[in-house]
Amino acid sequence: MTAHSATLALDEAVRARLNEGEDVLHLGFGEAGLPVAPELIEVLADAGRHNGYGPVAGAPQARAAAAGWFTRRGLATEPEQILFAPGSKPLLFALLAAVEGDVVLPCPAWVSYAAQSALLGRRVIWVPVSSEAGGVPDPERLTQALRRSSSSGARPGVLILTVPDNPTGTVAPPEQVEAVCAIADRHGLAVISDEIYSELCHRGAAPSPARYLPERTVVTTGLSKSLALGGWRIGYARTPLGGWGRRVHEELIGVASEIWSSLAAPMQAVADHVLGDPPEITARIAASRRLHARVATAVHARLTAAGALCRPPQAGFYLYPDFARRCEFLRSQGILTGTDLAATLLDRYGVATLPGRAFGEPDTALTLRLATSLLYGTTRRECERALAVEEPENLPWIAASLTRLGDAVEAVVGAHHRS
Repeated sequence: MTAHSATLALDEAVRARLNEGEDVLHLGFGEAGLPVAPELIEVLADAGRHNGYGPVAGAPQARAAAAGWFTRRGLATEPEQILFAPGSKPLLFALLAAVEGDVVLPCPAWVSYAAQSALLGRRVIWVPVSSEAGGVPDPERLTQALRRSSSSGARPGVLILTVPDNPTGTVAPPEQVEAVCAIADRHGLAVISDEIYSELCHRGAAPSPARYLPERTVVTTGLSKSLALGGWRIGYARTPLGGWGRRVHEELIGVASEIWSSLAAPMQAVADHVLGDPPEITARIAASRRLHARVATAVHARLTAAGALCRPPQAGFYLYPDFARRCEFLRSQGILTGTDLAATLLDRYGVATLPGRAFGEPDTALTLRLATSLLYGTTRRECERALAVEEPENLPWIAASLTRLGDAVEAVVGAHHRS
């Protein structure tokens, strides 16, 4: 039996509590938490009359726009390398269906990679990430894991990387991405690079694995995070040039033709507009990037003040604190696992998070994933205000949530008690 996605299940449970009048601080769901840009509503309305099926891979103008978008970001791309889908999640599943072999994942990793692998009957080979950043396995441990798994009968075929990363909110350094791609090349692995947070790097740009293993890397991305269009379900993939890339592209089209047929025509019009990088859209993304960075940094300060080990945020709106240093106090309170810790925060203090178990870690790990993107306000006006100011963390409604979170975490982990 396939379990309900941990992130979606928690979001539905929290929203049920909110509907019942409970006061919950929702840090468990990776929704971008911002209103739709007004000009995109106009684009969508104008495209509403388009109700016919289109090409499976996408309309020519949308594919050309996506190719231009990648090219301007340093990955020269032709329209024939692009395929659109209703979100990047089905693209990832289709890619796993199209590429043979067991799946190598960094640990921790986004919840759906392992679940999709299981749906396809693929073994998952977990490899820990480094202490600096997540989303990319530690190179030395990757080599060891591949040797062990092959000797035990596994058939490693696909390596999934997340650059920038969910759940840690970090960006692996270029030299680490390059080293991991070299290992993948030596072992004949295909690389799926999930880059849906690439536009939300707080500083600089993320190093795409497609730069280091261009002939065997497929990039997936979408508009859910950069423009808060999760409910519009717009995803797209870039397959490599060359024989292997062409074969994967044809396999993807075959899978897509039997599952989703094509991305809805009005959404392709939105993608065509956005991927042309019009100034109002790039400005909107820049404002979102600043907001995510400021609030995530403020939350990070409160987590470390409470005694957590936590990588500083570098992209998106996630944090992944580890409370192992508070294990003795937590054990004295009957909190033995990450699941216990998340449940205590929710039941006692109304703070919703996800335990590290959802991301591939053992439940004994006292880790949580926090998404800071639903702290920006409860109304469109509040969220737009948060986008507009230089120091959004000082707005009254955001500051109050930060204080509440800090107080709750400190109380649960006994920040003022010596272990």
